[in-house]
Amino acid sequence: MKKNPSGALLSALPMPDRDHAQGPADAAIQLVEYGDYECSYCGEAYPVVKAIQEHLGERLCFAFRNFPLGNSHPHAQHTAEAAEGAAAQGRFWEMHDLLYENQGALEDEDLARYASALHLDARRLMSEVLAGTYTSRVREDFRSGARHGVNGTPSFFMNGVLYNGTTSVEEMLSALTGEAV
Repeated sequence: MKKNPSGALLSALPMPDRDHAQGPADAAIQLVEYGDYECSYCGEAYPVVKAIQEHLGERLCFAFRNFPLGNSHPHAQHTAEAAEGAAAQGRFWEMHDLLYENQGALEDEDLARYASALHLDARRLMSEVLAGTYTSRVREDFRSGARHGVNGTPSFFMNGVLYNGTTSVEEMLSALTGEAV
């Protein structure tokens, strides 16, 4: 991973060697989300992103980075770390989806239940979450976002540029493609 001397990520574009990404790394359209699994606005954006992915298909590379707002969302850190724990077992996107689809149930017991439902080693995942195994990875995402001007969630970068529009399928597709939708 390329970093400058201050430790800031050099790019607000998907980084295939470190990010959780869907779609071709060399896709013409690049979308990065900084999100918090407990954030209701992120929950509202989740189906929007899914619709954008479906509409753009292989023209889009979508990457997700953790930006847990622990002061506002008491389960944000553990949910981010649970997603990272699922990634270590090869199931990041499945856990990502379950967390957004079940925002009302994000206690540690729920995280263990989701891990079991995904046929992960739930005991290992929860042990790692409670031990802070993925804290540095989550913190790295958070710091990267902060250095790129992220101060809330969800925050999107379209082709490396912070998006300040509304989180609607039509407006985001228009901003991503330059075409009216």
